[in-house]
Amino acid sequence: MEYEISLLTVMGINIVLALSLNIITGFCGQISLGHAAFYGTGAYCAALATTQWGMSFWSGGLLAMVVAAIFGFFVGFASLRVRDDFLAITTMGVGFLFLGVVRQQDALGGEMGIAGVPGSGLGEFGFMILVLATAVLVIAFSLYIKRSWLGFAFDAIAQDQDTSRTVGIDIARFKLAAFVLGTAIAGLAGSFYAHHVRFVGIDSFGFIESISILAMVVVGGIGSIWGVVVVAAVLSVLPLWLQFVADYQLLIYGALLFSVMQFNQGGLDGIVRQLVRKWRAND
Repeated sequence: MEYEISLLTVMGINIVLALSLNIITGFCGQISLGHAAFYGTGAYCAALATTQWGMSFWSGGLLAMVVAAIFGFFVGFASLRVRDDFLAITTMGVGFLFLGVVRQQDALGGEMGIAGVPGSGLGEFGFMILVLATAVLVIAFSLYIKRSWLGFAFDAIAQDQDTSRTVGIDIARFKLAAFVLGTAIAGLAGSFYAHHVRFVGIDSFGFIESISILAMVVVGGIGSIWGVVVVAAVLSVLPLWLQFVADYQLLIYGALLFSVMQFNQGGLDGIVRQLVRKWRAND
């Protein structure tokens, strides 16, 4: 039973994390190859808050969200002048910068990380319920954004920035909003991760993790919500079920990204939509 609880907790954390990137990349069209840096920021903030600063699990989680959002604001602000490939390279650089800074800081544990992170105080089952409930809330929040005026603005920017500017959309403000929202949620996921694993180490937030998160979004369908949720749930448990997936994670996820971009850019969501259209046409 403990294994199943841990599995569902990991699944819920990864769903929250994937949906946080989906707001930035899926809704607003800003490709990020360094999203693990914001995830790690939340994890380290929560770990420091509860192990060294005497803060509770709840206040530490809130701090993780705020600090990750501030980090996201500055990264988003610095990225306003770049697009597409240059944006991807910029965010990848942010990810490497995060790793380099943490490795040099003894206060953050350096290469050794931070051990002894306390639990949530809710028990394993209670914590699992909290994580899964949060995942449901993030799904509902994503649906709300997609159907709101904010979602329409994000979609317009993702489709054509020049046209969006012509019709009066403040591109800079909405891009920053996407970064702040997405990174704040990533920080929350990082807080959950820290209290679930009870240890925070730099190896958990490297480039492979960023590619894993991006794979969940792209394979699920960029901008899709249900597709991202399904793929995030599956890909988060595959390395735990199959050892070869854990051993060759970067290779497998890279192959998935290549296959989707080469053969069906709509991902799982696009495949299902095509099948539904064919089924309706045959009827």
